[in-house]
Amino acid sequence: MTDTNVATLRRPQRADARRNFDSVLAAARTVFGEQGIDASLEEVARRAAVGIGTLYRNFPTRQDLIEAVYVDEIEQLGARAVELADREPWEALSLWLRQFVSYASTKKALAEGLNQDSALLRSCREIMYSAGGGLMDRAQAENVVRGDTSLDDVMRLVIGITNVGYTSDDQRERVLQMALDGIRPR
Repeated sequence: MTDTNVATLRRPQRADARRNFDSVLAAARTVFGEQGIDASLEEVARRAAVGIGTLYRNFPTRQDLIEAVYVDEIEQLGARAVELADREPWEALSLWLRQFVSYASTKKALAEGLNQDSALLRSCREIMYSAGGGLMDRAQAENVVRGDTSLDDVMRLVIGITNVGYTSDDQRERVLQMALDGIRPR
């Protein structure tokens, strides 16, 4: 799935095989989100509309599938930072942080299934910090984010927000907005 130092999915070259690979990833994301990482892999295959052999051909172990789902999400966060680079600095950073909150709030169980000291997870952190770092640097250069904070401070703040239960998405958004207001210059 990945090389030992860099979090990168190796998708199949053939279009039909790539579709199956992506279907399994999407189904696993949904099933793991609903049922946790111990969910039935047969259920993942069923929802992906592929045979269990296709699932195992692409992801020989449950751990391979968990890691692939996680890496795919991280790659999407990285790609989102690139997409937002042309926006105004504050808008780009706050939109990316909102996507990060949405991602993190639904991936806690998935992240718990990973070896926290693995090269893969370190690589994923580097991707996230690199993606957010460019947005943060631009926002600070334009003086729309406090100069006495770092991306690490902001990520810890945002991760803290994702570890709390909310009565609704609106409540989570209000709390996130209060945190974002706190990183703006006075």
